[in-house]
Amino acid sequence: MLNGKTALVTGSTSGIGLGIAIELAKQGASIILNGFGDAEGPKAEVAAAMGASGAKLGYHGADMSKVAEIEAMMAYAAAEFGGVDILVNNAGIQHVAPIENFPTEKWDAIIAINLSAAFHATRLAIPGMRAKNWGRVISIASAHGLVGSANKVAYVAAKHGIVGMTKVVALETATTGITVNAICPGWVLTPLVQKQIDDRAANEKITVAQATKELLGEKEPSLQFTTPEQLGGLALFMCSPAADNVRGVAWANDGGWTAQ
Repeated sequence: MLNGKTALVTGSTSGIGLGIAIELAKQGASIILNGFGDAEGPKAEVAAAMGASGAKLGYHGADMSKVAEIEAMMAYAAAEFGGVDILVNNAGIQHVAPIENFPTEKWDAIIAINLSAAFHATRLAIPGMRAKNWGRVISIASAHGLVGSANKVAYVAAKHGIVGMTKVVALETATTGITVNAICPGWVLTPLVQKQIDDRAANEKITVAQATKELLGEKEPSLQFTTPEQLGGLALFMCSPAADNVRGVAWANDGGWTAQ
């Protein structure tokens, strides 16, 4: 389905980003991974998903908080892959604290990585997509792009910003073959969420299983985690011809969280 297309997935060495990269690779897309830490393991997983499709696999370790490094990553994509057909803005970090105690440097970092990075990657990808009259920009927002939660001021602000930016760029590209959408997951069992569960278990002196049930019970009526594979499937739908006129949506995949 995606043979001949190149997908760049930011923050894709683990979690949601890696799950989406694997699902796109299974459909024949060439993949550019990005993220911190060891890239060899994730590259091997994506290569296995590609099989014998003949697609290319690349990696760029751009720090998504630095504009010059994002620009270098997009230049790498242009030089080595002929540009980006599918951009998945996924990179994100988290910090939890009440606003009066929220470190200003954490605010700056979260806005930079969770919001500004998506702006920079998108502004650099759109011209090439316009030239081909085909493209997909898929930004991973969150249920927190639609509703708030206490102690997450920077994250919620950034994710609401992603949803707003998605709508604007969708309108700017509405008469083209480029679609721009956001996916809003609920709880996904990523390393980031596992840390929150472990911290809760330690702080409340309860088991990890109890902490997990409490976390889901507070927000997610299904009492189930959304999986990276499910998010990859939704991203695939957004890349398909069936979604050619799906534009500017913030698509909740959150077990009923935002239905409440």
